[in-house]
Amino acid sequence: MKITQAFTFEAAHRLPKVPQTHRCHRMHGHSYRVELVLDGPVDPETGFVVDFFDVEAAFGPLLLRLDHYCLNEVEGLENPTAENIAVWIWQRTKPLLPLLSAVRVFETADCWAEYEGD
Repeated sequence: MKITQAFTFEAAHRLPKVPQTHRCHRMHGHSYRVELVLDGPVDPETGFVVDFFDVEAAFGPLLLRLDHYCLNEVEGLENPTAENIAVWIWQRTKPLLPLLSAVRVFETADCWAEYEGD
């Protein structure tokens, strides 16, 4: 069984490793959407793969480090592409949520990165 919980945050960033003529080289912002996908058996006692409140508790502190910040200033996100943000979230969330199977980071409704671990 797979479950997904979505979170949103607002943040600014710039991509320092693209050419200066690239529009993402300039500071701009996104309304990000993060989806955490967990994969595992349904517990016959609780009826859950993982309680959504437990997912929220695990991810909440990271969300506070991202929401309304300049992502370039967050340690480990100096080049905050959607791909790098997904890996950053995975590395900090997987130890807390062992059934985590994917992290999706949407910069817009039409573009996202998905990371499924190494």
